Amino acid sequence: MAFSYNKLWKILIDKNMNKTALRDAIQITPSTLARLSKNQNVTMDVLGKICKYLECDIGDILEYTDDKDTN
Repeated sequence: MAFSYNKLWKILIDKNMNKTALRDAIQITPSTLARLSKNQNVTMDVLGKICKYLECDIGDILEYTDDKDTN
């Protein structure tokens, strides 16, 4: 099972926000941000913090991708 956070990065671009600003705003560790950047699993708590801060739904920040589509 694989997930892509490309939608999250597009939202940040639209809001003129960088990844570091998001990290600081929701108080996650640099390693958690690195996991997001690599499309790796993070906790639902982290995803919830992102959704709350950006005022969006979870489907707005991630999408499921078939494992066959990932390298």
